[in-house]
Amino acid sequence: MLLFRSEDHVDRWCVDRNLPRGAVLTIDQGWKLARAWYSDRLDPDSRGRTAKEIEVIFADLRLTGPYWEAARP
Repeated sequence: MLLFRSEDHVDRWCVDRNLPRGAVLTIDQGWKLARAWYSDRLDPDSRGRTAKEIEVIFADLRLTGPYWEAARP
């Protein structure tokens, strides 16, 4: 995860390194994603997420687009 000051900063960083721009989250979205994703990881019965569970997490956080579609199993 990389933190940037602004959308423009993201764009400049990508151009400087000749890299395509990937998914960009706000700090709030990142925090909510981490909470949803790791909330039960210390539970001994924790298991991986199903495709439907992943879809619901992404939809709840409004994470859409090619990056998030490719991240689904």
